Amino acid sequence: EGAAVVTGDSEARERYLRLAAEYDNFRKRTERERTESWTRAQAQLVERLLDPLDDLQRVAHVDAEKASAFSLLEGVQMVERKLLRILQGAGLEVVEAEGQPFDPEAHEAIMTSPAEERESDDTVAEVFQTGYCFKGTLLRPARVRVSKYEG
Repeated sequence: EGAAVVTGDSEARERYLRLAAEYDNFRKRTERERTESWTRAQAQLVERLLDPLDDLQRVAHVDAEKASAFSLLEGVQMVERKLLRILQGAGLEVVEAEGQPFDPEAHEAIMTSPAEERESDDTVAEVFQTGYCFKGTLLRPARVRVSKYEG
């Protein structure tokens, strides 16, 4: 009977050690898979940014004597649109500001100006720097000028 108890204890111990090893392997594998998934996602985003980078490099290396200011501006605007489209596809959202009611959660007032009408009180009159959210989380508030009605 004593041998049976010892055998039972040793089997339970072996089962425990095996489960502990399996859990440890599972934990390591899921951590490795998570890291690999994150790396793949980063690589995909970087790969999508290569086209706008190429465009920006072309604009940056244009012969200034041969290019008009208008064509340079068009090139930069094209790069801006491409970058924004790629980043929005990845979850970036532009914080709506101009003409909107001032929202201290999404806007940072860096100056105020008089509003001519009561309806314009606490309204964003100008955006100095665009604000952005990423999948609902504010990354940067829009830096704005707010109209204040003095009455």
